[in-house]
Amino acid sequence: MKSILRIKSHLKTRLKELKQEKEKGRKIIGYTPGGYFPEELALAAGAVPVCMIRGGDHSAVDASVTYIDRWLDTFYRAQIGYGTSNEDPYYNIIDILFIPVTDNNNRALSDVLSYHTGIEIFNFGIPHTKNESAHEFYLHGIKRVKRKIEEFTGVEITKNHLNDAIHLCNKERELLKKISLIRKSHPSPISSKDFVMINHALMIIDKNDLVKNLELLVDELQNKEIEDKKQPRILLTGSTLALGDHKILSLIGESGGEVVFEEFAEGIKPYLFKVKTNGDQMEALSEAYFIDRIVPAWFRPGSERLDHLIQLAKDFSVKGVIWYQLLYREAYKIESYYFPEILKKEVGIPMLTLESDYDPSETGQMRTRIETYIDSIGR
Repeated sequence: MKSILRIKSHLKTRLKELKQEKEKGRKIIGYTPGGYFPEELALAAGAVPVCMIRGGDHSAVDASVTYIDRWLDTFYRAQIGYGTSNEDPYYNIIDILFIPVTDNNNRALSDVLSYHTGIEIFNFGIPHTKNESAHEFYLHGIKRVKRKIEEFTGVEITKNHLNDAIHLCNKERELLKKISLIRKSHPSPISSKDFVMINHALMIIDKNDLVKNLELLVDELQNKEIEDKKQPRILLTGSTLALGDHKILSLIGESGGEVVFEEFAEGIKPYLFKVKTNGDQMEALSEAYFIDRIVPAWFRPGSERLDHLIQLAKDFSVKGVIWYQLLYREAYKIESYYFPEILKKEVGIPMLTLESDYDPSETGQMRTRIETYIDSIGR
Protein backbone atom coordinates (compact mmCIF):
# COMPACT_ATOMS: atom_id res chain seq x y z
CA MET A 1 0.00 0.00 0.00
CA LYS A 2 1.32 3.42 -0.98
CA SER A 3 0.52 5.02 2.37
CA ILE A 4 2.43 2.38 4.34
CA LEU A 5 5.47 2.71 2.08
CA ARG A 6 5.42 6.50 2.48
CA ILE A 7 5.26 6.31 6.27
CA LYS A 8 8.13 3.80 6.37
CA SER A 9 10.18 6.01 4.07
CA HIS A 10 9.47 9.06 6.24
CA LEU A 11 10.65 7.17 9.34
CA LYS A 12 13.97 6.45 7.64
CA THR A 13 14.57 10.13 6.81
CA ARG A 14 13.20 11.62 10.03
CA LEU A 15 16.52 12.12 11.80
CA LYS A 16 17.84 14.12 8.85
CA GLU A 17 14.68 16.25 8.91
CA LEU A 18 14.99 16.82 12.66
CA LYS A 19 18.55 18.06 12.21
CA GLN A 20 17.34 20.46 9.53
CA GLU A 21 14.54 21.72 11.78
CA LYS A 22 17.02 22.24 14.60
CA GLU A 23 19.32 24.23 12.29
CA LYS A 24 16.35 26.48 11.54
CA GLY A 25 16.03 27.22 15.26
CA ARG A 26 13.11 24.93 16.16
CA LYS A 27 13.33 23.23 19.55
CA ILE A 28 13.20 19.43 19.64
CA ILE A 29 11.22 18.36 22.70
CA GLY A 30 11.72 14.79 23.83
CA TYR A 31 9.30 12.93 26.08
CA THR A 32 8.99 9.44 27.50
CA PRO A 33 6.08 7.23 26.39
CA GLY A 34 3.01 6.43 28.44
CA GLY A 35 0.51 8.88 26.96
CA TYR A 36 0.62 11.56 29.66
CA PHE A 37 2.61 14.23 27.80
CA PRO A 38 0.21 16.36 25.67
CA GLU A 39 2.04 16.82 22.38
CA GLU A 40 -0.36 19.65 21.60
CA LEU A 41 1.56 21.93 23.97
CA ALA A 42 4.85 21.42 22.12
CA LEU A 43 3.20 21.83 18.71
CA ALA A 44 1.44 25.04 19.79
CA ALA A 45 4.84 26.54 20.68
CA GLY A 46 6.27 25.69 17.26
CA ALA A 47 8.47 22.93 18.72
CA VAL A 48 8.86 19.37 17.46
CA PRO A 49 7.74 16.62 19.91
CA VAL A 50 9.71 13.37 19.71
CA CYS A 51 8.98 10.33 21.87
CA MET A 52 11.90 8.31 23.24
CA ILE A 53 10.30 5.05 22.16
CA ARG A 54 13.21 3.00 20.78
CA GLY A 55 13.88 -0.38 22.42
CA GLY A 56 14.41 -4.07 21.80
CA ASP A 57 18.20 -3.75 21.96
CA HIS A 58 19.82 -5.93 24.62
CA SER A 59 23.19 -4.18 24.29
CA ALA A 60 21.56 -0.97 25.56
CA VAL A 61 20.13 -2.93 28.51
CA ASP A 62 23.60 -4.31 29.26
CA ALA A 63 25.11 -0.82 29.12
CA SER A 64 22.78 0.38 31.88
CA VAL A 65 24.41 -1.78 34.58
CA THR A 66 27.15 0.82 34.97
CA TYR A 67 24.53 3.27 36.27
CA ILE A 68 21.70 1.30 37.85
CA ASP A 69 20.95 -2.14 39.28
CA ARG A 70 19.24 -4.67 37.05
CA TRP A 71 15.99 -4.79 39.09
CA LEU A 72 14.43 -2.22 36.78
CA ASP A 73 12.04 -2.52 33.85
CA THR A 74 13.83 -3.60 30.67
CA PHE A 75 12.61 -0.68 28.56
CA TYR A 76 13.87 1.93 31.02
CA ARG A 77 17.20 0.15 31.46
CA ALA A 78 17.51 0.39 27.66
CA GLN A 79 16.71 4.12 27.82
CA ILE A 80 19.45 4.58 30.41
CA GLY A 81 21.82 2.73 28.08
CA TYR A 82 20.86 4.92 25.11
CA GLY A 83 20.81 8.17 27.07
CA THR A 84 24.22 7.74 28.67
CA SER A 85 25.97 6.43 25.55
CA ASN A 86 26.46 9.83 23.87
CA GLU A 87 25.86 7.90 20.66
CA ASP A 88 22.09 7.58 20.41
CA PRO A 89 20.86 9.93 17.64
CA TYR A 90 17.53 10.74 19.29
CA TYR A 91 18.93 11.50 22.75
CA ASN A 92 21.64 13.56 21.07
CA ILE A 93 19.20 15.69 19.10
CA ILE A 94 16.61 16.61 21.75
CA ASP A 95 16.92 19.96 23.52
CA ILE A 96 14.98 18.93 26.63
CA LEU A 97 13.36 15.76 27.93
CA PHE A 98 9.93 15.81 29.62
CA ILE A 99 9.29 12.84 31.91
CA PRO A 100 5.78 12.21 33.27
CA VAL A 101 6.79 10.32 36.42
CA THR A 102 4.48 7.32 36.63
CA ASP A 103 6.56 4.88 38.70
CA ASN A 104 10.08 4.09 39.88
CA ASN A 105 11.17 2.96 36.42
CA ASN A 106 11.04 6.31 34.66
CA ARG A 107 11.96 8.11 37.87
CA ALA A 108 15.21 6.11 37.80
CA LEU A 109 15.74 7.19 34.18
CA SER A 110 15.30 10.82 35.25
CA ASP A 111 17.74 10.46 38.15
CA VAL A 112 20.45 8.74 36.09
CA LEU A 113 20.26 11.12 33.12
CA SER A 114 20.18 14.16 35.41
CA TYR A 115 23.32 13.04 37.22
CA HIS A 116 25.37 11.49 34.39
CA THR A 117 24.45 13.55 31.30
CA GLY A 118 23.90 17.13 30.27
CA ILE A 119 20.33 16.49 29.12
CA GLU A 120 17.89 18.98 30.63
CA ILE A 121 15.09 17.10 32.38
CA PHE A 122 11.64 18.34 33.35
CA ASN A 123 9.60 16.01 35.57
CA PHE A 124 5.91 16.18 36.41
CA GLY A 125 4.03 13.68 38.53
CA ILE A 126 1.17 11.40 37.46
CA PRO A 127 -1.34 10.31 40.14
CA HIS A 128 -2.31 6.64 40.39
CA THR A 129 -6.05 7.00 40.82
CA LYS A 130 -8.89 8.87 39.13
CA ASN A 131 -10.61 11.35 41.43
CA GLU A 132 -11.10 15.09 41.64
CA SER A 133 -7.93 15.86 43.57
CA ALA A 134 -5.83 13.62 41.32
CA HIS A 135 -7.29 15.32 38.26
CA GLU A 136 -6.44 18.73 39.71
CA PHE A 137 -2.89 17.54 40.41
CA TYR A 138 -2.45 16.38 36.79
CA LEU A 139 -3.93 19.66 35.50
CA HIS A 140 -1.46 21.57 37.66
CA GLY A 141 1.33 19.41 36.22
CA ILE A 142 0.55 20.10 32.57
CA LYS A 143 0.16 23.81 33.33
CA ARG A 144 3.74 23.64 34.61
CA VAL A 145 4.67 21.87 31.36
CA LYS A 146 3.02 24.64 29.35
CA ARG A 147 4.94 27.36 31.22
CA LYS A 148 8.22 25.47 30.83
CA ILE A 149 7.71 25.02 27.09
CA GLU A 150 6.91 28.72 26.68
CA GLU A 151 9.99 29.68 28.70
CA PHE A 152 12.21 27.18 26.86
CA THR A 153 11.08 28.08 23.34
CA GLY A 154 10.49 31.79 23.94
CA VAL A 155 7.08 31.37 22.29
CA GLU A 156 3.75 32.08 23.93
CA ILE A 157 1.22 29.28 23.53
CA THR A 158 -1.80 31.22 22.33
CA LYS A 159 -5.37 29.93 22.29
CA ASN A 160 -5.41 29.91 18.50
CA HIS A 161 -2.17 27.95 18.19
CA LEU A 162 -3.25 25.47 20.86
CA ASN A 163 -6.63 25.08 19.18
CA ASP A 164 -4.91 24.27 15.87
CA ALA A 165 -2.69 21.71 17.61
CA ILE A 166 -5.67 20.07 19.34
CA HIS A 167 -7.54 19.78 16.04
CA LEU A 168 -4.48 18.23 14.36
CA CYS A 169 -3.94 15.65 17.12
CA ASN A 170 -7.68 14.89 17.28
CA LYS A 171 -7.61 14.20 13.54
CA GLU A 172 -4.64 11.91 14.02
CA ARG A 173 -6.41 9.98 16.80
CA GLU A 174 -9.66 9.82 14.81
CA LEU A 175 -7.92 8.28 11.80
CA LEU A 176 -5.99 5.80 13.91
CA LYS A 177 -9.25 4.75 15.59
CA LYS A 178 -10.89 4.24 12.18
CA ILE A 179 -8.01 2.03 11.08
CA SER A 180 -8.20 0.08 14.32
CA LEU A 181 -11.93 -0.55 13.96
CA ILE A 182 -11.42 -1.76 10.38
CA ARG A 183 -9.38 -4.58 11.93
CA LYS A 184 -12.59 -6.07 13.31
CA SER A 185 -13.16 -7.55 9.85
CA HIS A 186 -12.15 -11.17 9.17
CA PRO A 187 -9.31 -11.18 8.24
CA SER A 188 -7.80 -7.83 9.20
CA PRO A 189 -6.73 -5.87 6.09
CA ILE A 190 -3.63 -4.51 7.85
CA SER A 191 -0.94 -6.47 9.66
CA SER A 192 -0.10 -5.87 13.29
CA LYS A 193 3.47 -5.01 12.29
CA ASP A 194 2.24 -2.20 10.06
CA PHE A 195 -0.27 -0.91 12.62
CA VAL A 196 2.38 -0.83 15.35
CA MET A 197 4.80 0.86 12.95
CA ILE A 198 2.21 3.58 12.35
CA ASN A 199 1.81 4.03 16.12
CA HIS A 200 5.53 4.52 16.52
CA ALA A 201 5.60 6.88 13.55
CA LEU A 202 2.90 9.00 15.21
CA MET A 203 5.35 9.76 18.01
CA ILE A 204 8.28 10.71 15.78
CA ILE A 205 7.44 12.06 12.32
CA ASP A 206 5.71 15.23 11.16
CA LYS A 207 2.01 15.10 11.99
CA ASN A 208 0.69 17.05 9.03
CA ASP A 209 2.41 14.67 6.65
CA LEU A 210 1.29 11.64 8.63
CA VAL A 211 -2.37 12.69 8.73
CA LYS A 212 -2.42 12.88 4.92
CA ASN A 213 -1.02 9.36 4.70
CA LEU A 214 -3.49 8.05 7.29
CA GLU A 215 -6.38 9.46 5.24
CA LEU A 216 -5.01 7.63 2.20
CA LEU A 217 -4.54 4.45 4.25
CA VAL A 218 -8.19 4.45 5.40
CA ASP A 219 -9.29 4.56 1.75
CA GLU A 220 -6.84 1.81 0.79
CA LEU A 221 -7.96 -0.49 3.61
CA GLN A 222 -11.65 0.00 2.89
CA ASN A 223 -11.10 -1.12 -0.70
CA LYS A 224 -8.55 -3.86 -0.07
CA GLU A 225 -9.32 -7.47 -0.87
CA ILE A 226 -7.48 -10.04 1.23
CA GLU A 227 -7.51 -13.82 1.42
CA ASP A 228 -8.81 -15.25 4.67
CA LYS A 229 -6.18 -17.72 5.90
CA LYS A 230 -8.34 -18.64 8.91
CA GLN A 231 -5.64 -17.64 11.39
CA PRO A 232 -6.64 -17.50 15.07
CA ARG A 233 -7.22 -13.89 16.08
CA ILE A 234 -5.05 -12.62 18.96
CA LEU A 235 -5.28 -9.71 21.39
CA LEU A 236 -1.75 -8.65 22.35
CA THR A 237 -1.32 -6.73 25.59
CA GLY A 238 1.38 -5.81 28.08
CA SER A 239 3.57 -3.05 29.45
CA THR A 240 5.70 -1.63 26.62
CA LEU A 241 5.99 -2.35 22.90
CA ALA A 242 8.96 -0.29 21.74
CA LEU A 243 10.17 0.71 18.31
CA GLY A 244 12.61 -2.06 17.42
CA ASP A 245 11.02 -4.64 19.71
CA HIS A 246 9.43 -6.57 16.86
CA LYS A 247 10.31 -10.10 17.99
CA ILE A 248 6.94 -10.82 19.58
CA LEU A 249 4.98 -9.73 16.49
CA SER A 250 7.23 -11.76 14.18
CA LEU A 251 6.93 -14.90 16.30
CA ILE A 252 3.14 -14.70 16.48
CA GLY A 253 2.91 -14.23 12.72
CA GLU A 254 5.37 -17.03 11.97
CA SER A 255 3.43 -19.31 14.31
CA GLY A 256 0.19 -18.76 12.39
CA GLY A 257 -1.55 -16.20 14.62
CA GLU A 258 -3.07 -12.86 13.61
CA VAL A 259 -2.83 -9.96 16.08
CA VAL A 260 -5.90 -7.75 15.62
CA PHE A 261 -5.51 -5.39 18.60
CA GLU A 262 -2.62 -4.18 20.76
CA GLU A 263 -3.18 -2.68 24.21
CA PHE A 264 0.01 -1.34 25.77
CA ALA A 265 0.63 1.46 28.24
CA GLU A 266 3.78 2.47 26.36
CA GLY A 267 4.49 2.11 22.64
CA ILE A 268 0.88 2.18 21.50
CA LYS A 269 -0.31 5.77 21.48
CA PRO A 270 -3.72 6.21 23.18
CA TYR A 271 -6.18 7.03 20.40
CA LEU A 272 -9.65 6.12 21.65
CA PHE A 273 -10.29 9.59 23.11
CA LYS A 274 -10.61 13.11 21.69
CA VAL A 275 -9.80 16.44 23.30
CA LYS A 276 -12.83 18.72 23.58
CA THR A 277 -12.57 21.87 21.49
CA ASN A 278 -14.86 24.03 23.60
CA GLY A 279 -14.30 25.47 27.05
CA ASP A 280 -10.97 25.85 28.84
CA GLN A 281 -8.24 24.28 26.72
CA MET A 282 -5.98 23.12 29.54
CA GLU A 283 -8.90 21.53 31.38
CA ALA A 284 -9.90 19.82 28.13
CA LEU A 285 -6.37 18.42 27.72
CA SER A 286 -6.25 17.19 31.32
CA GLU A 287 -9.68 15.57 31.07
CA ALA A 288 -8.76 13.75 27.85
CA TYR A 289 -5.25 12.65 28.77
CA PHE A 290 -5.97 11.73 32.39
CA ILE A 291 -9.68 10.98 32.85
CA ASP A 292 -10.83 9.68 29.44
CA ARG A 293 -7.94 7.41 28.53
CA ILE A 294 -7.68 3.77 29.62
CA VAL A 295 -5.36 3.50 32.60
CA PRO A 296 -2.10 1.47 32.81
CA ALA A 297 -1.64 -1.47 35.18
CA TRP A 298 -0.10 0.64 37.95
CA PHE A 299 -3.37 2.56 38.46
CA ARG A 300 -5.59 1.74 41.43
CA PRO A 301 -8.09 0.30 41.30
CA GLY A 302 -6.89 -1.65 38.28
CA SER A 303 -10.27 -2.94 37.11
CA GLU A 304 -10.70 -0.35 34.33
CA ARG A 305 -7.90 -1.73 32.16
CA LEU A 306 -8.89 -5.35 32.71
CA ASP A 307 -12.55 -4.61 31.93
CA HIS A 308 -11.33 -2.88 28.76
CA LEU A 309 -9.36 -5.99 27.76
CA ILE A 310 -12.42 -8.18 28.27
CA GLN A 311 -14.50 -5.88 26.05
CA LEU A 312 -11.80 -5.80 23.37
CA ALA A 313 -11.61 -9.59 23.36
CA LYS A 314 -15.35 -9.72 22.69
CA ASP A 315 -15.50 -6.84 20.19
CA PHE A 316 -12.62 -8.14 18.07
CA SER A 317 -13.69 -11.81 18.27
CA VAL A 318 -10.30 -13.04 19.44
CA LYS A 319 -9.52 -16.66 20.22
CA GLY A 320 -6.68 -15.91 22.59
CA VAL A 321 -4.77 -13.26 24.53
CA ILE A 322 -0.98 -13.02 24.61
CA TRP A 323 0.32 -11.03 27.57
CA TYR A 324 3.80 -9.67 26.73
CA GLN A 325 5.49 -8.00 29.66
CA LEU A 326 9.04 -6.79 30.21
CA LEU A 327 11.16 -8.07 33.06
CA TYR A 328 10.70 -6.28 36.41
CA ARG A 329 7.58 -4.34 35.40
CA GLU A 330 5.90 -5.64 38.52
CA ALA A 331 2.45 -4.03 38.15
CA TYR A 332 1.89 -6.07 34.98
CA LYS A 333 3.42 -9.21 36.45
CA ILE A 334 0.96 -9.08 39.36
CA GLU A 335 -2.03 -8.70 37.01
CA SER A 336 -0.79 -11.53 34.81
CA TYR A 337 -1.30 -14.00 37.68
CA TYR A 338 -5.01 -13.41 38.21
CA PHE A 339 -6.29 -12.05 34.88
CA PRO A 340 -6.32 -15.45 33.06
CA GLU A 341 -9.04 -16.70 35.42
CA ILE A 342 -11.13 -13.57 34.78
CA LEU A 343 -10.59 -13.89 31.02
CA LYS A 344 -11.61 -17.55 31.03
CA LYS A 345 -14.73 -16.81 33.05
CA GLU A 346 -15.87 -13.78 31.03
CA VAL A 347 -14.85 -14.73 27.47
CA GLY A 348 -13.96 -18.42 27.65
CA ILE A 349 -10.51 -18.08 26.10
CA PRO A 350 -7.01 -18.85 27.42
CA MET A 351 -4.07 -16.49 27.93
CA LEU A 352 -0.36 -16.99 27.32
CA THR A 353 2.05 -14.93 29.45
CA LEU A 354 5.50 -14.11 28.09
CA GLU A 355 8.30 -12.11 29.69
CA SER A 356 11.22 -10.46 27.89
CA ASP A 357 14.52 -8.82 28.76
CA TYR A 358 15.33 -8.06 25.08
CA ASP A 359 17.72 -11.02 25.25
CA PRO A 360 18.23 -12.92 21.94
CA SER A 361 18.66 -16.17 23.87
CA GLU A 362 14.99 -16.10 24.93
CA THR A 363 13.72 -16.32 21.34
CA GLY A 364 13.79 -20.10 20.97
CA GLN A 365 11.78 -20.84 24.10
CA MET A 366 9.38 -18.01 23.30
CA ARG A 367 8.83 -19.39 19.78
CA THR A 368 8.05 -22.87 21.14
CA ARG A 369 5.55 -21.54 23.66
CA ILE A 370 3.80 -19.35 21.08
CA GLU A 371 3.62 -22.19 18.52
CA THR A 372 2.12 -24.52 21.12
CA TYR A 373 -0.39 -21.88 22.21
CA ILE A 374 -1.46 -20.97 18.66
CA ASP A 375 -1.86 -24.65 17.82
CA SER A 376 -4.06 -25.21 20.87
CA ILE A 377 -6.45 -22.32 20.18
CA GLY A 378 -6.46 -22.81 16.42
CA ARG A 379 -7.95 -26.29 16.51
